[in-house]
Amino acid sequence: MTKDVINLNRARKQRDRTAKRTQADENAVKFGRSKAQKVLEATQNTKARTKLDGHQFESE
Repeated sequence: MTKDVINLNRARKQRDRTAKRTQADENAVKFGRSKAQKVLEATQNTKARTKLDGHQFESE
C-alpha cells in the first residue's frame, strides 16, 4: 500500500481559493454588472444629461 504525500499548505490554500471563487461568483450574480454594462450606463447618463441641459431656458 502506497499513500500519496499531501502538502497540507497547498491543500488548504487551494480549498480557500475555491471557496473564495465560489463566493465571488455568487456575489457577481447577485450584485454585479460587467464593466461593459457600467460604461454603457455612464455613457447613456452623460448623453441624457447633456441633452437635458441643452433644452433648458437661458436665465438672465
